Amino acid sequence: MLYLNELTLSHFRSHKFSRLHLDGRPVAIYGANGSGKTNILEAVSLFSPGRGMRRASASDMTRRPEALGWKITGTLTRGHRSYAIDIKSENGAARRVDLDEKPIAQTALAALSQVIWLVPNMDRLWTEGAENRRRFLDRMALSFDASHAEASLAYEKAMRERNRLLKDQVRDPHWYRALERQMAQSGCQIHAARLHTLAQITAAQNNADTAFPAADLALDQGQGDMPDTIDDFITALADSRGQDLAAGRTLIGPHRSDMLGRYAAKDIDAKDCSTGEQKALLVSMILANARALAHQTQTPPMILLDEVSAHLDAGRRADLYDEICALGAQAWLTGTGPELFHELGSRAQYISVSDQGGISEITQHEAAAQ
Repeated sequence: MLYLNELTLSHFRSHKFSRLHLDGRPVAIYGANGSGKTNILEAVSLFSPGRGMRRASASDMTRRPEALGWKITGTLTRGHRSYAIDIKSENGAARRVDLDEKPIAQTALAALSQVIWLVPNMDRLWTEGAENRRRFLDRMALSFDASHAEASLAYEKAMRERNRLLKDQVRDPHWYRALERQMAQSGCQIHAARLHTLAQITAAQNNADTAFPAADLALDQGQGDMPDTIDDFITALADSRGQDLAAGRTLIGPHRSDMLGRYAAKDIDAKDCSTGEQKALLVSMILANARALAHQTQTPPMILLDEVSAHLDAGRRADLYDEICALGAQAWLTGTGPELFHELGSRAQYISVSDQGGISEITQHEAAAQ
């Protein structure tokens, strides 16, 4: 099992000093809007590679007005071992991660901890632009393979350089060859990881006994198909230079992909579903992601569900809690009141959060307040 059994926030967001002592059960956090609930989930999200669930800079996470920097300390248990992890930023500097008092690369957290999440701004996933759907898909791909982040960074860096040449109307092929090879190598890796992820999610949905609707998922490449091999991709990039020069940017590649979804049982595009149906599809995908990871690693990930009950009725909430508990995951859930977690009963641990003059105060409870 993977879970945090201790978590301390120091000068992080609205938390001047907060400490939690936990076990592996789900964590239900309730309090008024703006009290600091989501800040706790953001802190937990930093125990995995990436910029966290808000994608914020280190300087944005520091508590105001002190701006002294911040520190998150956690004891992470995985199986029969526990690890002391410190994550901190001083004076707005980049985050530093220490594992058992020794510095490590942030990407090294992938070997210890998988954290997945669903937050309110994802509710618009099916109706907004393709960029957010790509980011959602890439986050799932990263949970299966930490090297996906490195491939994405390499692709974006090479594409930026190629786009600069295109904007400057550079026509000499010599300047493009090395960049296009790097784009082809990392681009094919990205595309393969996305397809693998969609296959994993689809299988996990289809093989589950779940109350949530399955989503038929597909990858749309936009203008033409994604080249099958690195050499084909190199050729396609070279052939498209004329068109790309006219546009001033690269027009083919995985940065043009889109994740398409349909409500399988009703055969309706996800973008045309009701708000509640869209939320249920997202919950289904997050649960499928968790099940697939549990199958791959023999350990369920930590799951962060911020205000997840907003579009779920009591029956759907109960179904969600049952599936989380059956999975054996330490899920972190937030809501405005304890009544939203009534169906969890003694299967969860409870934390109330309040705002005291701009400082978040937490109280742990044996059971949800009635």
